[in-house]
Amino acid sequence: MNDITIPVVVRILDKDYRIACQRGEEDSLRASALYLDQKMREIKTGGKVIGSDRIAVMAALNIAHELLEHKGLEDLGAQAISKRLQQMQEKIDIALNQGN
Repeated sequence: MNDITIPVVVRILDKDYRIACQRGEEDSLRASALYLDQKMREIKTGGKVIGSDRIAVMAALNIAHELLEHKGLEDLGAQAISKRLQQMQEKIDIALNQGN
């Protein structure tokens, strides 16, 4: 892995942040910052949350919720695949035992 870090400037809610970033990960960092900026602007536009600290916390909670929902869907998919594989293994075992 490349341990060389470079400074990358990202803009979130009209404020610049200088972030140390591993070389080659700049685009990913910029995309993450853009996504965060969009989420924070949605909350700010809603007008129910005042103050950038509170907006940032609400955005972080919303993003964490999205991540956990996505992870939950992946876990359900993995469970379904595991169950299907187990069923297939049982059918193979039965077929092999019947042949003996």
